Amino acid sequence: MLAHARHSVRSGISAAVASRSAARSSGAAAATTRRPYTTFDGLPEEHQMVRDMCRKFADEELAPHARGWDARHEFPADAISQLGDLGLMGLAVSDEHGGAGMDTLAYALAMEEVSRGCASVGVIMSAHNSLYCAPVDKFGAASQKEEWLAPYASGEKIGCFGLSEPGNGSDAGAASTTAKPDGDGGYILNGTKAWITNAHEAAAAVVFATTDKSKKHKGISAFVVSTDAPGFSLGAKEDKIGIRASSTANLIMEDVKVSADQLLGEEGEGFKIAMVTLDGGRIGVAGQALGIAQASIDCAAAYALERKAFGSPIADLQSIQIKLSRMALATDSARLLNWRASMLKDANKPFTKEAAMAKLAASEAATMCAHQAMQVLGGMGYVTEMPAERHWRDARITEIYEGTSEIMHLVIAGNLLKEYRG
Repeated sequence: MLAHARHSVRSGISAAVASRSAARSSGAAAATTRRPYTTFDGLPEEHQMVRDMCRKFADEELAPHARGWDARHEFPADAISQLGDLGLMGLAVSDEHGGAGMDTLAYALAMEEVSRGCASVGVIMSAHNSLYCAPVDKFGAASQKEEWLAPYASGEKIGCFGLSEPGNGSDAGAASTTAKPDGDGGYILNGTKAWITNAHEAAAAVVFATTDKSKKHKGISAFVVSTDAPGFSLGAKEDKIGIRASSTANLIMEDVKVSADQLLGEEGEGFKIAMVTLDGGRIGVAGQALGIAQASIDCAAAYALERKAFGSPIADLQSIQIKLSRMALATDSARLLNWRASMLKDANKPFTKEAAMAKLAASEAATMCAHQAMQVLGGMGYVTEMPAERHWRDARITEIYEGTSEIMHLVIAGNLLKEYRG
C-alpha cells in the first residue's frame, strides 16, 4: 500500500515540479511565488503532496519502531533506505544529480513530518541533506557532483559534515585540523572532528581544515573526503541521552591524502562554505524540532482526552488546556518562522537572521512542549511505555547542535544591528 503511494506521490511531485517550472519560464507563476503561506491547506499542491507522503510514512514506518530503535541504539537502516526511495535523501538536489528537485520549503515540511515519527531518523536525514549534500551541490564542480553528490542524493550512500572539533565547538574559525600540501598538488589532512552525526554510516565527509594559519578564518578550506581513505578512522559511538538511533562519533585523520579535485570551492573559502551551510542547516534542525514539538502535542492531547480524573477527562481541566494552548502557540509560531526562512532561501534572499530565529524558536518550543507533555501525562510520562519521555530526551539537543541558543541570539542581534547601522 505504502509502496504504491510512494510511487504515485513521487510521480505526482515530479509532474507538479515540471508544471511549476514551465509556468515560471512563461512568467505565469510570478504572482504565486510571492504568496505567503500560513496554513497547510494553503500550501502549493506539490508541497501538500510531500507533506502527505511523509506523514503517511512517519505514521506507518517510523513511529511504530522509534521506541525500539532508541532502546537498542540501532541505526534504522531499512527506514533510511526507504527515505532514499522516496527521494528524501536529496530532496532539494536536482534530478540531474539524483535528487528530487524540490525546494527548501518542501524540505522543511518533510523534516517536520519525518521527525514527528522518529527524531533519530530526522537528524540522519537532516545532517545528510543540509550538511553534506547542500554544500557539495552549491560549491562543487560538475565532476565533483558526479562522484560526491549523485550517489548520495539518491540515497545510495550517506554523507556527514566535519566542522566541530573537541576544542572549538561554536568557534568554527578555530579549526586545528590542518591540510598541508603534499608536493603533488594535493593535501595531507591531520586532525580530529567531534560530534559528527552519521559518522559510522557515512561513505564521505565534508571536512574543514586550515590551509593557511596566518589568515585565521580566511585560511580555512573545505574538502570532500572518503571515509575509507588510508589514515581515516572513527572514534567510538557516543552514548547520548537522545536521538540514540543515529550514530555520533569523532572523525580521526592521520596523514590522509586528498587530491586537488577533492577541494570544495576555492582554497580559503572553507569558512564561508561552513557558514552558508549552517544557515541552511538551521532550517532543517528547526523542522526536526517542530516534529518533536508536534509529536509531544499529539501525545499530550490524546492522553488528556482519555485520562479521567474526578469523573471527567483531564482535558476539561483549565490547567491542562492552558498547557496545550501554550504548546500549540509556540509550535505554530516557530513553524511560520521556519516557512518564512525557507521561502526567503528559495527566493535567493538573505535569510541568515530568519533561519536563526526559526531554529531558536523551534528548538525552545520542542523542549517546552516535550516537558509539558510529560507533565500532562504525569507518572505515565516518565516511563518508556509512552513516547513522551523520548520526545523530552530528543528535544534537548536541538538547542545545542548547529548553533546553540546562545549563538542564535548573537546571530539574530548581530544582523538586527547591521540593519539599523545601515
